[in-house]
Amino acid sequence: MALYVKAAEILQKAEMKQGALKTLVYDSKFPNIKQLFALVCETQKFSSVLQEIIEATKLLKHTKLKMPLAKVLVYDVLIGRGLKCGGAWKAKLMKQRPRLQAQLARMKVRRKVSRNEDLLPASALRAPGDLLPRYVRVNTLKTTVGDAVDYLKRDGFCYRGQALKLENFTLKNKDFMMDQHLPELLVFSPKADFHDHFLYKAGHIILQDKASCLPAHLLNPPPGSHVIDACAAPGNKTSHLAAIMENRGRLFAFDLDGKRLATMSTLLLRAGVTCHQLANQDFLKVDPDGPQYKDVEYILLDPSCSGSGMVCLRDDAAADQEEEKARLASLASFQLRCLNHGLRFPRLKRLVYSTCSIHSQENEEVITACLQQNPNVRLVPLLPQWPERGQEPLSQCLRASPTKTRTHGFFVALLEKVSDAGSMKEKPAVPISEADRVPPAPSVVEMKPDAAEENSSDAEETLTFAAGDADDSSSKKKRRKRKKKKKTTKAE
Repeated sequence: MALYVKAAEILQKAEMKQGALKTLVYDSKFPNIKQLFALVCETQKFSSVLQEIIEATKLLKHTKLKMPLAKVLVYDVLIGRGLKCGGAWKAKLMKQRPRLQAQLARMKVRRKVSRNEDLLPASALRAPGDLLPRYVRVNTLKTTVGDAVDYLKRDGFCYRGQALKLENFTLKNKDFMMDQHLPELLVFSPKADFHDHFLYKAGHIILQDKASCLPAHLLNPPPGSHVIDACAAPGNKTSHLAAIMENRGRLFAFDLDGKRLATMSTLLLRAGVTCHQLANQDFLKVDPDGPQYKDVEYILLDPSCSGSGMVCLRDDAAADQEEEKARLASLASFQLRCLNHGLRFPRLKRLVYSTCSIHSQENEEVITACLQQNPNVRLVPLLPQWPERGQEPLSQCLRASPTKTRTHGFFVALLEKVSDAGSMKEKPAVPISEADRVPPAPSVVEMKPDAAEENSSDAEETLTFAAGDADDSSSKKKRRKRKKKKKTTKAE
């Protein structure tokens, strides 16, 4: 029974967007990982079919099972190779099996299909070529991109250089490339598995979808800054922020779920993050005027959302339209409250807002409402070469999708406070193109704004010092003249 209990737990976490399914399976430390992974994957694939059968037969009422556990058990009863457990649960399921089988047969007749696979939604029938690449972010707190590439090459992988276009991501076997937008991101074949790899276990690489890397990359907080990750678990974005900050400064991370926060603590420890401060707290209840947050200038806000952009969670089965509308309206209201709350921090400069949702109600509509309610805030244009933009008129934002960007569905917007117009002119906003993250060619000398200010300050000090010397020299000459006059007077 332990297999089904663990499978149900992982299935529930995956559906609640608490981590990638494969990562959750491997982190479970279950004795038979392959058996667990196969059961969870297949159950997830047939999830909508299983739920319909369970609801139609009122299985939960008859057996007192919870939905995730019912799904994994019913999968093996109807579609898998039979239950691999004994005891009371098996007895209950076997008693219900005739009713479950009859309901499955009725579904096939109603949809005019003969195979179980023909009942699957379109999203579960992706061809192998449509699978997303395996993205691996190099953790620069523990290693460099160059060292990681060299290690992988010695381990039998074949490095193909930096990608120039999406078509380059059709990789086979052990080929891999550097991403064209994020230099710390490596791209592998969809079948590449790093859960047992030394670099993963040592925290030198993080398994993270490319779209999920965008928020921290675009927020780009400098080392030494004070940053908030408002809804932090499971922690990949937090570790990315820490790497960009070079573990210098303070990184406040909040999440309401204590269990997720505990898992996140382990992840951050493995990643070598030391500048963080975790809090099991609702971000909406954090006091923006609290003394510990007086220097917070950057906020990453990735609030709870529908998860409709996650490829593994998509379900094309017809849903109750009214119920879905109400759910999205509730989520959008919560997301807008989080946004407005984040903008209350007194020294805030930039806030990045992201969701793994494809619904404009959670994305462009939330941002539009926020801009209307906060006239001192503007949108920053992002990555002009990115292939998918926010819906008009918010083309400054980014969208991501399996077809156009070879990632999960995602949305990112960068908000910037503009109340202090003078300071905003002195210090430009976050880089708006990937070129800004690439160091200039050796022949080009480019002075950063901060460096220019420092040099200007130094020059002023030099001029002041020189002027002081001149004044001193002049006063000495006057004193010598006065002394000569006194001596002449006395002599006379």
